[in-house]
Amino acid sequence: MSEPIRVLIADDHPLFRDGLTALLTDGPDTELTGAATSGTEAVEMARETQPDVVIMDLHMPGLNGIEATRRIVADSPHIKVLVLTMFDDDDSIFSALRAGARGYLLKGADQEQIRAAVRAAANGEIIFGTQLAARMLAYFTTPASAPPPVFPQLTDREREVLDLVAQGRANMAIANKLGLSQKTVRNHVSNILTKLQVADRAQAIVQARDAGMGHQSRVLGTSGAFLPGGGAFISRSHRDGYPMTAGRPVAESVIDGSARLRRTGS
Repeated sequence: MSEPIRVLIADDHPLFRDGLTALLTDGPDTELTGAATSGTEAVEMARETQPDVVIMDLHMPGLNGIEATRRIVADSPHIKVLVLTMFDDDDSIFSALRAGARGYLLKGADQEQIRAAVRAAANGEIIFGTQLAARMLAYFTTPASAPPPVFPQLTDREREVLDLVAQGRANMAIANKLGLSQKTVRNHVSNILTKLQVADRAQAIVQARDAGMGHQSRVLGTSGAFLPGGGAFISRSHRDGYPMTAGRPVAESVIDGSARLRRTGS
């Protein structure tokens, strides 16, 4: 039979603390190492008893649960902190995770969910309670919004022309590159100078390069290229290429109503 999971409770509410004590004492796979009533006491007891898991409330007198989590993890990185609180706002959740918490449950969780979360934390998993699971997974899987274009006052074609101008290309070369007449290119350049409120082509080039334009692509052809650090990039000539970052993937699953994130692969 494996060793029981040693758990420290940190909560200033007597009734809730007593309920957790009874739950962990009765469990066959958990062992209670103590019950702290403040953040400062939690830090001291964690240092003395070296539990496997600390169940941490966030709002406590004196040292709050987030700072207590930060100190416990700094002192003993092997201790896993599982937050159990009434606060479900994003600031509290992410502050706790940044402090080193391995999971976040709300106090509406039932006994089996708490037991499962303690086991998950002890096994190194990151777990969110039922109410938070969908929200957190949506946050981590929603693509980041695209940055606004440089020089939004320009049309897409004008930005394309300006980028080529910033590369030092003459009107004839730009016309050949874009399949336009030289007169059309001259009109685009004139509009660009007016919209950027600059006197000449040289000033437009300075502004464009300051904004990051004018750098020729170093990825040629359609087969893609390997990048430093092990990443790979599919050439933009595919029109729908995306960067692919090397590293260990993260798998998500929802187990017993809770979201768990775990490392996979090697």
